[in-house]
Amino acid sequence: MTYKTDIEIAREAKKRPIQEIGEKIGIASDHLLPYGHDKAKVSQAFIDSVQDRKNGKLVLVTAINPTPAGEGKTTTTVGLGDGLNRIGKKAVICIREASLGPNFGMKGGAAGGGMAQVVPMEDMNLHFTGDFHAITSAHNLLSAMIDNHIYWGNELEIDIRRIVWRRVLDMNDRALRQINVSLGGVANGFPREAGFDITVASEVMAILCLARDLKDLQRRLGDMIVAYRRDKSPVFCRDIKADGAMTVLLKDAMQPNLVQTLENNPAFVHGGPFANIAHGCNSVTATTTALKLADYVVTEAGFGADLGAEKFMNIKCRKAGLAPDAVVLVATVRAMKMNGGVAKADLGAENVDAVKKGCPNLGRHIANVKSFGVPVVVGINHFVSDTDAEVQAVKDYVKAQGAEAILCKHWAKGSEGIEDLAHKVVQLAESGVSSFSPLYPDEMPLFQKIETIAKRIYHADEVLADKSIRDQLKAWEDAGYGHLPICMAKTQYSFTTDPNRRGAPTGHSVPVREVRLSAGAGFIVVICGEIMTMPGLPKVPSAETIRLNENGQIEGLF
Repeated sequence: MTYKTDIEIAREAKKRPIQEIGEKIGIASDHLLPYGHDKAKVSQAFIDSVQDRKNGKLVLVTAINPTPAGEGKTTTTVGLGDGLNRIGKKAVICIREASLGPNFGMKGGAAGGGMAQVVPMEDMNLHFTGDFHAITSAHNLLSAMIDNHIYWGNELEIDIRRIVWRRVLDMNDRALRQINVSLGGVANGFPREAGFDITVASEVMAILCLARDLKDLQRRLGDMIVAYRRDKSPVFCRDIKADGAMTVLLKDAMQPNLVQTLENNPAFVHGGPFANIAHGCNSVTATTTALKLADYVVTEAGFGADLGAEKFMNIKCRKAGLAPDAVVLVATVRAMKMNGGVAKADLGAENVDAVKKGCPNLGRHIANVKSFGVPVVVGINHFVSDTDAEVQAVKDYVKAQGAEAILCKHWAKGSEGIEDLAHKVVQLAESGVSSFSPLYPDEMPLFQKIETIAKRIYHADEVLADKSIRDQLKAWEDAGYGHLPICMAKTQYSFTTDPNRRGAPTGHSVPVREVRLSAGAGFIVVICGEIMTMPGLPKVPSAETIRLNENGQIEGLF
């Protein structure tokens, strides 16, 4: 049987005017700012007008640790949203926007796949509505204003050796990780060491995704620490007087983007922090607005549950006052076999023993999600090479863990192929059994919070941190930041900091290389192992095969 590619399916989509999609969830056309015919931003006035409504049910879609075999978390998120609508529930999907860096690197798109996609797919994976460009510009405006302040006399007495605000670019470019700036003489300023992060790692991105409104946005921007003086006292963004202009640049970017699935159901696509170097969730504004408009909101968190779901629970839900009613944990037979030691080239052959051997990775994630007090169901994202015996092995394993695994065929069949999972999600969400609680309290010391995540989620024996890191954490506690949650920056491929260790390893350590205070976003970033906040391109980047064909259509993006 020959299947169409994702991009071929997306091009054949029978899209409805975005105003019709808005009407489905009660958004009048007056409150939509159209970007063409198939996407629009939702006005702040409308968002404000629905805040007194009762919330619908919140469903998180997360996954096992990603493997080259593919898991299909976004595909399942989209499929489940369509499936819930199919069984008569008013459902809205909330996902993140795609970063250009990975799209031109190795990840591909971020709009789902097969018959479970959000469209317009090409727009979503490229410039979309310009949100990321606005974030990049706002971030780099602050960078320029810091150096300009120093050039014109440095009234704030910034120690140029202690400037912590880097620049950003929405592209994978390893050459910019560590650079020297202001070279070339007196007219160009004071030379210093600097560097770039990818835009999705910017604190501005995190703030956009956690802010409630424009007033909250400006306050958070002003609270960002950009540098320190010689006496180590902090210099804030508001001291540079950049917070107002940054808010102006971000005014439109703060408004959620409304698009549609292939089945013409509404989807909010907004924000895009990575889960391996940031908190990995779509915006609080999009999620909280969707909860006022729908019976069910299906959202996803980045990468595996050890990163994305942990941060969704401990950061986003804590900050926004949210509590998920159910969690869907996505897994594939192919990924189980890879965790069981099978090479990617051999995944097509039946190997029940390898499936069983790889299942402990899934089991670890099930237990971790349950530790937050939220019921979990496993969605097995079906591939045509899966055999009945292999699928049954996963189901039997999950049953032994006190949960249920349901085979889902949404990639091939859309909402029809995921009805069983939709019914199970409704059963869990409406049972009232969820008793959500974050993993640690606000008042716990910062290093103990790091240890709690490492030991309870990663099952590590210890956290390795130099005295300088421990002293820095203590200094932040003394400065009034001890209540903040932790944002772990760690490889997504393993429970350890070694991306090659699959399965559910124990007896490992978590080395902390660096800690960063995101005072505006409201969390401490803990950088572990070899994780980079500016990724590099692979040896053969996807960009080499992305082009326009003879009909002016984009090829190679998916």
